[in-house]
Amino acid sequence: MRRLLLALQAQGVTDPGVLAAIEKTPRDLFTPDLFKERSFEDSALPIACGQTISQPYIVGLMTQALTLEPRARVLEIGTGSGYQTAVLARLSRLVYTVERYRTLMREAEARFKTLQLTNIITKFGDGGLGWPEQAPFDRIMVTAAAPAEPTALLTQLKPSGVLVAPIGKGPVQQLCRYAGDGKGGFSKDVLCEVRFVPLLDGVAREP
Repeated sequence: MRRLLLALQAQGVTDPGVLAAIEKTPRDLFTPDLFKERSFEDSALPIACGQTISQPYIVGLMTQALTLEPRARVLEIGTGSGYQTAVLARLSRLVYTVERYRTLMREAEARFKTLQLTNIITKFGDGGLGWPEQAPFDRIMVTAAAPAEPTALLTQLKPSGVLVAPIGKGPVQQLCRYAGDGKGGFSKDVLCEVRFVPLLDGVAREP
């Protein structure tokens, strides 16, 4: 773990709170048995349903870009393994997370229970629609590539909120940070290029 944390710091993830949250979150708990030995490598790894557990650097970078506060209500689109969710939960008051694969959602819920993370609220549904019943949110993170600016999600953000999401249709996307100006407008910054699975409409049909 120490080697991983040093690697993250060398790449620009320097927020002490973010590093502490990553240190406290056992990535091997979220990694399939086949890849347990690689749990603390700085690389993305496959999980069920054709999805991935994100590279720790990207988890750290996106979390840092949210500039979280302890009282924040956070919406996460794409629960996946639950690793990113768990990191967010250690830095926020409440995390609302939406997943389109019921299998992944149930497995993530079991991991949250193991870690005694009680401030995570899950929903099986279409992440692209957000969670309007619980809006507005202080922060929103999207962990799948939106094909265009996520307008529906931006409407669920507080006027001074922050949204971080990969944007783009191709295999390589731009990681973008939208920051509210407090008056209904947003500034947009491109942080880097990333590779994420696409944000798909609807919920998945599973056997």
